[in-house]
Amino acid sequence: MGSLSIWHWIVVIAVVLLLFGRGKISDLMGDVAQGIKSFKKGLQDDDKNVDKPAEPVKTIDHNAPAPTAARTDVGSKAV
Repeated sequence: MGSLSIWHWIVVIAVVLLLFGRGKISDLMGDVAQGIKSFKKGLQDDDKNVDKPAEPVKTIDHNAPAPTAARTDVGSKAV
């Protein structure tokens, strides 16, 4: 009662073929194959990017003291 016989599978396949047609199923399988190829290509591109050193991330340290202004009276003494 729990498993499907061969006749059940034949009826299911026949209904699927009638609903979608042979052309749509082959187009669908071609799209799936194309997706798998692009996925593999993407994985290979990621491997190539790992070999390149990453650029350092530029961050702002909010706890660092503010830069002081340049002094213009370095050579003179205030009297």
